[in-house]
Amino acid sequence: MEELEHSLFIVELFNRAFGKPILAVLGLLGIHPKNTQNPVPDYIVMCIIVALFLMLLLGLSARKLSRIPSTRQSVLELIIETFENLLADVIGEEGRKYSPMIGSIGLFILTANLLGLVPGFMSPTSKLNVTAGCAVSVFVYYHWQGMRAQGVFRYLKHFTGPIPALAPLLFPIEVISHFSRPVSLSLRLFGNIFAEELLIIIIASIVPFVLPLPFMAVAIFTAVIQAFVFVLLACIYIGGAVAHEEEH
Repeated sequence: MEELEHSLFIVELFNRAFGKPILAVLGLLGIHPKNTQNPVPDYIVMCIIVALFLMLLLGLSARKLSRIPSTRQSVLELIIETFENLLADVIGEEGRKYSPMIGSIGLFILTANLLGLVPGFMSPTSKLNVTAGCAVSVFVYYHWQGMRAQGVFRYLKHFTGPIPALAPLLFPIEVISHFSRPVSLSLRLFGNIFAEELLIIIIASIVPFVLPLPFMAVAIFTAVIQAFVFVLLACIYIGGAVAHEEEH
C-alpha cells in the first residue's frame, strides 16, 4: 500500500513552516520521529485543517445573531437542532445537553470524511489513529457522563448485574463489551473511508477526470452515512450510561 501513498504539498508546506520548532520540542520530550523531513504526519495536518475550518466557519456563522435569522444563522440553527433532536429521540429531552460533544465530533468526522474528495487533500479518518482517537473520546465521555448522572458506585454497579452471585461472571463480560465499542467504532469508520479513498485513487490513476466522478458521488453518501452511524452509536452509548437502574 505504501507505493499508492504520496506526499501532499500542503503537508510538506506545513512541515517546512513548523517542522523545526516541532522537532525541537519533541527532542526536549525525548521523542525522535523517524521522518525528520516531515515530522508531522499527514493525518495530523489534515486534522488541524479540519479543526481550523470548523472553528472559522462556525465562528463566523455565530456572529451577529438576531431574532429574525439570516440564511447563515438559519443553517447554523438547523445543524444544532439536528443534533439536539437526535439526542432527544435516543435519550429523551434531557439528552439535549450532550449536543456540544455530539455536535463537535459529528461535524469533525463528517468534514474529515469529505476532505479527501478535495484535490490535494486526504481524509484523516482514513487513518486508524484518527478514528481510534474519536472512538476513545466517546468511550471516555459516556463513562464520565454516566458517573456524573448516577454516581460512581451506582454506575459501576451496572457492570455486576442485579444478582450478586452472578457478579463474577457478568463483570468481565460487561468490561469486554464496553471495550469492544471503541474498537468497533474506530474500525468501522476507518475501513469504510480508507476503502473508498483507495478505490478513488486507483480509478483516478487508471482513467483520470471522468471515471472517478461516480465513485466520488458515492463517497459523499458514504461519508454522510458513516458520520451519522458514528454519532448515532455515540448517542446510544450515552443514553445507556446515564439511564437510571430502574429504566434498564
